Amino acid sequence: MQTMRTEAELEDELSRPSDADIQALAELKGDLLILGVGGKMGPTLARLARRASAAAGVRRRVIGAARFSSPGLREHLESQDIETLACDLLDREQVGKLPDCPNVVYMIGQKFGTSGAAAMTWAVNALAPAAAAERFRDSRIVSFSTGNVYPLTRVDSGGPNEDHPTGPVGEYAQSALARERVFEYFSERNATPTAILRLNYAVEPRYGVLRDVADRVSSGEPIDLSMGYANVIWQRDASSVALRSFSHCASPPFVLNLTGAETISIRQVAEAFGKHFGREPVFTGAESETALLNDARRCREMFGPGEATLDEIIAAVADWTAQGGAGLGKPTHYEQRDGRF
Repeated sequence: MQTMRTEAELEDELSRPSDADIQALAELKGDLLILGVGGKMGPTLARLARRASAAAGVRRRVIGAARFSSPGLREHLESQDIETLACDLLDREQVGKLPDCPNVVYMIGQKFGTSGAAAMTWAVNALAPAAAAERFRDSRIVSFSTGNVYPLTRVDSGGPNEDHPTGPVGEYAQSALARERVFEYFSERNATPTAILRLNYAVEPRYGVLRDVADRVSSGEPIDLSMGYANVIWQRDASSVALRSFSHCASPPFVLNLTGAETISIRQVAEAFGKHFGREPVFTGAESETALLNDARRCREMFGPGEATLDEIIAAVADWTAQGGAGLGKPTHYEQRDGRF
């Protein structure tokens, strides 16, 4: 992994296509539409698709649809040769006017603020998928989901695999499972080839579980160990799997856990950041026997290990944080055990 000192260098690394990405985009037929491109992961996934297509010598439209409430994002994407369409994806009329596209990545979801606006969370996570699934019934759809659809499981179990019964804790997780069921229903009703990716958790230097821990170590804020373990994956690697999943879309949907190989210890990660920053982390509480985990062996068997190792990711987040690199200001609240966000 290259050293990243600027936002431009970071975005270049997060959108750098691998040989496997280039091959996948060479084989993919048709244009690509990313619904919810304005989220944390959407812009770099769109750029990865654009760069991989260019490297493969394939001319295709890469289109991003979102409300574009963040200033400058739309212009930034268009400067990267990514078309943009402003669309409220809860508005069926607006969704109906989106262009036909054979390949759709669905990235829309609401997590934070659920406790105070549960109805909106359910609308975003359950109604919006219905509009998209009906509109793009003749497309291939890769939909992001979350490992939160699983119950907390014993740390020594390695986490649930895709055959494990779901057991969402809290309304966010319940509505995320509803999103999956909506896509499953429309996939079976309309024979729409679909893939559902249960992501747990994508990280990069500006946000994610590791950035949350790094910020607390750096500031001396206590780190709650009650959710003492987690899974993470470098965001570039998660985007790569998403784009390569189109060839596995099926009806009923193909379901895949998407995360890294390790069950990481929050205590050990904090201690690693402490060595980088030259200060002792402060802990509170103790590790529980259970955590929100995700067994991604199937993902590794199908797509291989991610390019970034855990040590490389920790070093990248530490270096970025130590130099005052900006964060997105969106903590993951990974430590929540009651499902309230």
